[in-house]
Amino acid sequence: MKILPFTDEKELLLRLRNGDQMAYTEIFERYSEILLRHSYRLLADKEEAHDVIQDIFLILWDKRDTIALRTSLSSYLYTAVRNRIFDLLSHKKIVVRYADSISRFMVEGYSITEDTVMERELAALIEKEIDALPEKMRVVFLLNKREGLSYMEISEHLGITDQTAKQQVYKALKILKPKIDSFLTLFPFL
Repeated sequence: MKILPFTDEKELLLRLRNGDQMAYTEIFERYSEILLRHSYRLLADKEEAHDVIQDIFLILWDKRDTIALRTSLSSYLYTAVRNRIFDLLSHKKIVVRYADSISRFMVEGYSITEDTVMERELAALIEKEIDALPEKMRVVFLLNKREGLSYMEISEHLGITDQTAKQQVYKALKILKPKIDSFLTLFPFL
C-alpha cells in the first residue's frame, strides 16, 4: 500500500470520508505514535494506552463519513484520546466504588446477618427459658415485662399482693439471668 506523505490534513480527511483506506493508513502512520505517547503519559499503562489508541482509530474509521471537524485533525485526535481516557478513568472509579461497596457488604452485610442470627438465637433461648419457668411465675413475669403492667395492676388482675408479684418477677429474673449471661459470654457483641 502506498503512503501519501505529502497530502495535507484536509485532503486526507476528504479521502477518509470517501472510504479511502490509504488515507486512513496515512493518518494512522502520522498520528498513532505521538497519540500513544500522549495516552501513556496520562495513563502510565502501556496496554491501556495502546487500547485507547486502537479504540480512537477504530472509531475514526467507523465514523469517517460523519466526522465534522471544527479544528485540525490532530486537535480532533488529541481531544478524542483525552476524552476516551477520561471515560476510562471515570469507569474505573465506578468499578472501584462498586467493588468497595461489594466488599463492605461482604464484611458488614455478613456481620449484620450473623448478628441477626445471634439475636434470633438469643430471643429463642429467652423464650425457651421463660416457658420453663413455673406457671404462676411465668404469668406474672410476662404480664410485667411484655404487657408492661405494674406490680399493683398484676396483683389486681391475678388476685395476689403486689409484693408477691414483685417477688415472682425478681425470682424469674434470678433464674433467667445466668442462662442469658452464659449465652452472652459466648457472643459478647450482642
